[in-house]
Amino acid sequence: MQYLLVDNGSLRPESVLNLRRVARELGLATGLEILPASLLHSSKVPADQLEAEPAVNLERRLRWSLESDLREFCVIPFFFGPTGAIIDYLPQRLASLRRRFGEFHLERTPFLGEEAPVCQTSQTSQTGRTRLASILAERVGEVLADTGWQRPRVALVDHGSPLPEVAAVRDRLAGELGKVLGERVSAVAASSMERREGEAYAFNEPLLENLLETEGWSAGEVVVSLLFLSPGRHAGPEGDIAGICKRARERHPGLRTRMTGLVGNHPAIIRLLQRRLEMPREVL
Repeated sequence: MQYLLVDNGSLRPESVLNLRRVARELGLATGLEILPASLLHSSKVPADQLEAEPAVNLERRLRWSLESDLREFCVIPFFFGPTGAIIDYLPQRLASLRRRFGEFHLERTPFLGEEAPVCQTSQTSQTGRTRLASILAERVGEVLADTGWQRPRVALVDHGSPLPEVAAVRDRLAGELGKVLGERVSAVAASSMERREGEAYAFNEPLLENLLETEGWSAGEVVVSLLFLSPGRHAGPEGDIAGICKRARERHPGLRTRMTGLVGNHPAIIRLLQRRLEMPREVL
């Protein structure tokens, strides 16, 4: 069976390199060969920005393997929730490949946000706290240690999605993050970076920019907890979220913000992905 670690893809080389790193480390941890493969975009990044190795998207990797008569695959989603990229787009591409190459077997491991409760330890228990929430809490803790802030507010922010199921993962994680952080913070709120227009997509509210305009959030210290896996246009040091925070501080001189590190380059992400491989899989 061929194992493929799959993200949405990015035009930013740092995102492609992070996916490669995670695939490599996951392979070392499991003893399996894990190949990185983005759904879109990444193959457009110049090879000279990728250590002279061009990125290969998922469909091309599958096509090469099918041409070599490999017929069994396992997709490991590098996504928090049931994104349309995996639920809708991927099955369309698989159907196209099956029309060309005939039937083959492909399994999908659970998404990162489909986290089973961990066994009780000194830091986590089976009361809704998860490894993913613990990673987020550790990232917030790093900011608290660096700044010395006492009981700041925490804004958990994701990209935003047209699917309510993805927003529900973010909202659940915000609740779990609040439980893990406890008295170290004064509040935790879920938010999105952006959303589509229309009432049908209001489940993404509040947008981060709107949250930072509300009472209690437009002054004092706010830790922006990044529910993102890889650096890039949105979550990078000069990315969209940094710009939202900067503009909010300019409007409100009493506001101080600090972004956390990413989930996808936390050391515990490898064990979390290992757990995905041990859980029941869906056949696509």
